[in-house]
Amino acid sequence: MSAQRRLLVVEDDEGLQRQLRWQLASFELLQARDRDEAIALLRARAPQVALLDLGLPPDPTQVSEGFRALEEMLRIRPQIRVVVMTGREGRDHALRAIALGASDFYTKPVDLETLARVLERAFFVSELEEEVRRALAEPASPALPGMVGRSPAFRAACRLIEKVAPSDASVLLLGETGTGKEVLARALHDLSPRRNGRFVAINCAAIPSTLLEAELFGFERGAFTGALKQTRGRLELAHRGTLFLDEIGDLSPELQAKLLRFLQERTLERLGGREEIRVDVRIVCATHRDLKRLMVEGRFREDLYYRIAEVEVPLPPLRERPGDAVLLARHFLDQYRTAFGRPVRDFTAAALRAIDHHAWPGNVRELQNRVKRAVLLAEGAKITVADLDLATVAADDRELDLRFVRERAEREALARALARTGGNVSQAAALLGISRPTLYDLIRQHRLRD
Repeated sequence: MSAQRRLLVVEDDEGLQRQLRWQLASFELLQARDRDEAIALLRARAPQVALLDLGLPPDPTQVSEGFRALEEMLRIRPQIRVVVMTGREGRDHALRAIALGASDFYTKPVDLETLARVLERAFFVSELEEEVRRALAEPASPALPGMVGRSPAFRAACRLIEKVAPSDASVLLLGETGTGKEVLARALHDLSPRRNGRFVAINCAAIPSTLLEAELFGFERGAFTGALKQTRGRLELAHRGTLFLDEIGDLSPELQAKLLRFLQERTLERLGGREEIRVDVRIVCATHRDLKRLMVEGRFREDLYYRIAEVEVPLPPLRERPGDAVLLARHFLDQYRTAFGRPVRDFTAAALRAIDHHAWPGNVRELQNRVKRAVLLAEGAKITVADLDLATVAADDRELDLRFVRERAEREALARALARTGGNVSQAAALLGISRPTLYDLIRQHRLRD
């Protein structure tokens, strides 16, 4: 069997291990009873996905050993997707596991069919991520239509969208407000077989729940006061196309249940109606909220989450996209000087430094608004720091000097490794992946010890 489907199960319950061997026969199964066995198999066989019970020997009633295993597994193989199993009372444990880097959690008692679907999803996403990593190792390719950026994190999001667009898999876009989630959703629609259908967007946080139900499902004449005529909802309008549900994390419990029913049956009834209407639509959702935390807190349905998040696409904030702010600023400059007929040609060097250094808490939307305003207000041929209303940044060309940047990064890595190991050179060398003599040479070179 291909290593692409290699699953490590870390579970000390022999009865459950036997059940899993039968139910998960489609995977190449590696089974471990404790942390040491799990780490040995992880190093030797490099599984893509792990199913980890947090209650492991020597004290299966506690979770400390499970968390130690989780941290060690992610340190050795950061790309592994770990699904942790917790008891009904273990919601805090699930939150902690997600914070440490687990990709998902599953609440006991075990329903083997549901668990198999969770693991299938983990493998699907893992395989997509591996394809993206291979693509990123190749020479840089342009971003998606309408998307501007060259940073690795941004390119990874674009490549993931390219991979899933031809399918009908449900996609959940994750990112802060203003990162461009709707633009990415439109790009996904344009690359999909549904491109000739409609792209319909609705913001679940912008409409009161009482009105949102009518907006989504439509209504018959007389269904409520003011319903003067039959009206189709957004789901019907997006038939054979794509419906983009922005801020899905703000959906009320009642609408979560109704949306789940639609996703299961692909039929709907308008408010005040009795006719079942079949709708063929791809659902793409987005949120800036932590849905896994909301699930643990009981504020978002777990079954709905698995319906809308077959593939998760994280969209990085602008502050984590080095170099992209300047590229976007030039893009918006070209767009607005043409639209407004303004004679602005470029940015001053100081303005470009300010753009590059600003934290952009409002992300791409903030940058777009500042450039639009600057194009309108600029009095010269170049946009200045003042036009952008940003802080001036002192010139320091060393930040672009590769030798200086490498030396600084090397020094910081050495200092952190020595601090983490309490100055133990052998352990620090192992963390850094170098030999002890090399580490001694680097310590002398960077004068980290007297």
